[in-house]
Amino acid sequence: MRIPLIAGNWKMNTTLTEAVTLVNAMKPRLDAVQKVEKLVCPPFISLAAAADVLKGTTIKLGAQNCHFMEKGAYTGEVSPTMLAGICEYVILGHSERRQYFGDTNEVVNKKIKAALAAGLKPILCVGERLEENEAGKTGDVVTGQLTGSLTGIDYDTRLVIAYEPVWAIGTGKAATAEQANDTIGICRSVCAGLYGKAAESIRILYGGSVTAANATELMRKPEIDGALIGGASLKPDEFVSIAQQTSDLL
Repeated sequence: MRIPLIAGNWKMNTTLTEAVTLVNAMKPRLDAVQKVEKLVCPPFISLAAAADVLKGTTIKLGAQNCHFMEKGAYTGEVSPTMLAGICEYVILGHSERRQYFGDTNEVVNKKIKAALAAGLKPILCVGERLEENEAGKTGDVVTGQLTGSLTGIDYDTRLVIAYEPVWAIGTGKAATAEQANDTIGICRSVCAGLYGKAAESIRILYGGSVTAANATELMRKPEIDGALIGGASLKPDEFVSIAQQTSDLL
């Protein structure tokens, strides 16, 4: 059985003080949610402080990105080995990284390899733009991103995938539960081509305007193994509700 993962991507939001306040605001209720894995991914500057607050709880911690080199003259970057002692997960290949910072499939591939080598659990993001969706190219896009990003990477139980249609991120326009389930089914088929039956154990999340209002409908779908949540993860009541709704379905 694939254990659902409810992950919050805070993106470039919260100061250090605000991050600690936010973690504390959701910690007791989120920690009490059972049967699902809970994960928060604050900005780099808040990881160590969040780790201290979450110590002794069931809530996991993740980073939003990493470089593919272990160390070196890469001003402003953070390596997987720097993260390994602080957090457990790292988000890689997010559409905003691809769009604004030039993270190609090849770059994401290097980052996944480096993250796994450092003992981290990578969350690989894939998803199509609006024009690609309207042109009926969703399957082709996610297939290309998955195969390109996972080239030369053997099956690993730590790997998580997140399908995030770019047109649904931060827009308030989520994919329907049927659309999300169908595309995640495509993602799983691609993984089956790479890893055989082991693909059935890979958790594939949905992300893109997930809220407390649509969480149950999405999480009911058989291919959806949780959510990668943006805006709603900055609202303690919303984020805890999404995790609890997911738990209630099990």
